[in-house]
Amino acid sequence: MKNKCDIICVTNRHLCPGDYRETLVKIAKAHPRAIILREKDMSEQEYRELATWFLPICREVGTKLILHYFHNVAMELKPDGLHMPLDRLEEILSEAGCDLSYVSELGVSCHSVEDARRAEKLGCTYILAGHIYDTDCKKGLPGRGIEFLRKVTESITFPVYAIGGIAPENIDEVRSSGAEGACIMSSAMKSENVEELLKQFG
Repeated sequence: MKNKCDIICVTNRHLCPGDYRETLVKIAKAHPRAIILREKDMSEQEYRELATWFLPICREVGTKLILHYFHNVAMELKPDGLHMPLDRLEEILSEAGCDLSYVSELGVSCHSVEDARRAEKLGCTYILAGHIYDTDCKKGLPGRGIEFLRKVTESITFPVYAIGGIAPENIDEVRSSGAEGACIMSSAMKSENVEELLKQFG
């Protein structure tokens, strides 16, 4: 049965109060739209070891795994997707012999309409747009707001996922802006029951 969830879980082990790997397994078994394994401060080798362990688990339970930043690791492991910073994606696509056709999902994080249009030209299949609402992860930086999200969704022809301060209380507003869905990070990392959390998003 096709997964109807439109929530992507983004990882951050520093937000996880319990056993990190146990939390990852719980998230995978809850069947979000996908998981972005985003551990920005890991070395490439640390990340490779984590992804090598986690990818078979995601495949076994039928949850998409999108690797983040380390495209060489993605080339080795052939995950479902790759998520990159926009500037870095432009760099690697300009390199001779670069081939990202092994991933079915290619995404970047965007902070402006111009970013979104650049992503479309690069052949991305989705973007994350944010941050939309005020969030502890971006303390002191006001959210760009729902009008920003609406402008982004209207400027491109492929899926946009909102990120930043997303909660069950505002998900309807996000969806009505034209977004395909949304991303959650801290709530997924801290939840004792991720399956129940995802149900709250409808």
